[in-house]
Amino acid sequence: MQPVTLISLTGPGQALAKRLLALMPEAGHLHRPQPFQDVVRERFLAGHRLILLCAAGIAVRTLGPVLRGKYQDPAVLVLDEHGRFVVPILSGHEGGANEWARQVSAFLGAQAVITGAQRYTQPLLVAGLGCNRGCPLEPLLALLDHILTHHGLQRSNLHALASIELKRDEPGLHELAATLGVPISFYPAIVLNEYADQLSRKSEIVFRETGCYGVAEAAALAHAERLVSHSYRAELLIPKQKNADATLAIARIYGNRDG
Repeated sequence: MQPVTLISLTGPGQALAKRLLALMPEAGHLHRPQPFQDVVRERFLAGHRLILLCAAGIAVRTLGPVLRGKYQDPAVLVLDEHGRFVVPILSGHEGGANEWARQVSAFLGAQAVITGAQRYTQPLLVAGLGCNRGCPLEPLLALLDHILTHHGLQRSNLHALASIELKRDEPGLHELAATLGVPISFYPAIVLNEYADQLSRKSEIVFRETGCYGVAEAAALAHAERLVSHSYRAELLIPKQKNADATLAIARIYGNRDG
C-alpha cells in the first residue's frame, strides 16, 4: 500500500490536516517542512501519495521538475486551507486521485474539482478473512465493524469477502457474507502464495498450517484483482488486524466490477 503524506503551510491548513488524519490515520503529516520543495519532492519520488494544503501554483512549481509519467507518479491532491475544494492534480485515473478526491471531499463536506474525462471507475473493497475452526458470526462481525469504524468506512463499502479454500465449510464466514449481503470466495493456497511479496508480514506458522504465508491479506488482494478486467494490481488498504478468533484485512482496486 502506498504511504500517504499530508503537507500543510498555514495554521488553518495544519488544523485541516489534523481533521484528515481521522480519515487516514496511517498517514504522515508535515507542517512547514524545510526545505519545502526538497521534502515534497523526496516524498513524491519515494512513492508517497500526497495531500498538499497549499495553493495549486506552489504544488505545480514544486512537483513539475520531478514528474515522470501518469503510470509512475503517485496521486496528488491539492486542498485550499479551509477545506472547501479538493483538486486531484496528478494521476487522476491511473493513480486513483480522482476517486481519492471524492472520498476526501465527502469526508470534509467539500467540493471535488475533477477536470479530466470521467471513466466512472470506483474503489472496490474486499475483506479477506482467516478464522479459528468453528468461529461464530459474532467475533467476525465485531472485528469487521471495529476496523471499518476506525478507518471511516461502512459495511456498505465492501463489495466481497474472501478466504482460503480450507475455510470453505466455515458457517461463520458464510453467515457474515449473508449478513453483509455480499458474495464470498475461497482460494487455494497456491493462488494466495502469488501475493506473498505484498504481505505486510510473512508467517511461517501460517505457512505450516495452511500452505501459504498469510490468509487474510492474500485473499483480499487475490479477489480484488479478480473483480475487474484490467491488469492493475490491488493494494492493501488496511493490513491484517485480529482478535482472539479471526484475522481481517481489506484490499482496494479501482475499476468497474466485472459481470
